[in-house]
Amino acid sequence: MRSNRLSRVLVLLSLAAALVCTAAGGAFAQTVNTWSGKPAKYVFLFIGDGMGIPQINAAEAMLEVKTGSRKPGVERLALSTLPVQGMTTTYSANSYITDSAPAATSLASGYKTDNGVVGMDPSKRIRYKSIAEMAHEKGLKVGIVTSVSLDHATPASFYAHQPSRKDYYEISRQLADSGFEYFAGGGFVQPRGKKNDRPSSIEYAKSKGYFFVNSKRDFLNLKKGTSKVLVFNSVLDEDAALPYAMDRDGSDMSLAELTEKGIELLENPKGFFMMVEGGKIDWACHANDAAASIRDTLAFDEAVRKALAFAGKHPGETLIVVTGDHECGGMSIGFAGTQYDSFFEKLLAQKGSFQAFDAKLAAYKKSRASANGRLEDVLPLVESFFGLKKLDGARKKTLEKLAALGDRASKDELAMALSPREMKALEEAFKASMAGNQVKADDESAYLVYGGYEPFTITLTHILNNKAGIGWTSYSHTGVPVPVFVSGRGQEIFGGYYDNTDVAKKIMAVMGFNPSFASK
Repeated sequence: MRSNRLSRVLVLLSLAAALVCTAAGGAFAQTVNTWSGKPAKYVFLFIGDGMGIPQINAAEAMLEVKTGSRKPGVERLALSTLPVQGMTTTYSANSYITDSAPAATSLASGYKTDNGVVGMDPSKRIRYKSIAEMAHEKGLKVGIVTSVSLDHATPASFYAHQPSRKDYYEISRQLADSGFEYFAGGGFVQPRGKKNDRPSSIEYAKSKGYFFVNSKRDFLNLKKGTSKVLVFNSVLDEDAALPYAMDRDGSDMSLAELTEKGIELLENPKGFFMMVEGGKIDWACHANDAAASIRDTLAFDEAVRKALAFAGKHPGETLIVVTGDHECGGMSIGFAGTQYDSFFEKLLAQKGSFQAFDAKLAAYKKSRASANGRLEDVLPLVESFFGLKKLDGARKKTLEKLAALGDRASKDELAMALSPREMKALEEAFKASMAGNQVKADDESAYLVYGGYEPFTITLTHILNNKAGIGWTSYSHTGVPVPVFVSGRGQEIFGGYYDNTDVAKKIMAVMGFNPSFASK
């Protein structure tokens, strides 16, 4: 009898637990993607490519350091002060770890697709209609802004439909066909096709009525009334992208300037939709360059500030959504070698991006045969660029005595000294770089150390990052959720934890579009 009663109790407990789990699961699965209020007139979607919580937190910690503080703390970015915040999953249709093409397609259309596919379903037969295309059909003006090439995966997902994100030429033609009023950022990767033998996509855009600008002077002189504009920065890297924010000079257009000019040109009685991408946050994280990632995150935040200033003049009419498409690099605020300590101030010593140092190293390599290269030759360059230095025995002992007496400058100098372990790693990396070994992905052991980047440069960024208390797990994307920050019309439906496809559906709802008509 006792056994039967015990069995009944266990059954009832199991049923109760199942009901609780079902209810919890149902609550977790539900997200509100409907909006019954007046549609937003002006809508901004900011996408920090590769920007997860670590990238944001590192940028905020750096802002705190710049105030002169040596205490733990953060100076909040403008984006993280937005009143409604959420979190999204980022997986693609065929991979837990997404690439930018399906991530942006989800954010643009509300539909999943496979890695590598732009604006189409996994079968590569159905075209997904984007928010930008819907807005244009409704008579709103549309702007697409990015710090990378305009035919890259993220911007392309808002106007193009291609089986492969590498169909750069075809994507650039679809840019002109879109009729969107404002494109600004980097250039085209293949303006004349893969073999450089096709008609120019720039000339094609001009034939479609686009006014082409590629100097900062002409850019700043653009006035409201120009119907369609295509803006390239005057200086582009080998991937047709803007320079990293920390490498930019006065002739370069910033992401904030491109955003501000877009607002000026697009503002009209019917409203507008603008997508702004901070694309080089991702590229810096692929290369495990924390300083470059932080500076591009700050540049991205300056662009967000431009939208917030506009929203202040148009209260109740504007929606601003800020998110990442995925995290990149597996960046962590914490490194085994520093245990519970972080030293973000050390990143201030870095004078340029990994790419800028690559150029300086290339100049040295050009002047020396592989066998004649000496690590000692480039150590002064390492010190001036990264603040890392090799100390001789006498200097080290002197600094240690002064540091023991509390001298802050001596402590700081010792903290940037290269240890025997770090010197050994640099010697090996220098030899690899001098030998021309841009390590291939199929060389597993070398790839784990250098990730396919210039061995000497990435070893230096790793050493500096580790001294600052920052670690990395990957040279690629990760599958962790990313944050969403929202302000303005319809903001209340963006809180919670949901999928990246829901971001698009929520924006569509607040704009008065029906997500069920999102394919064409």
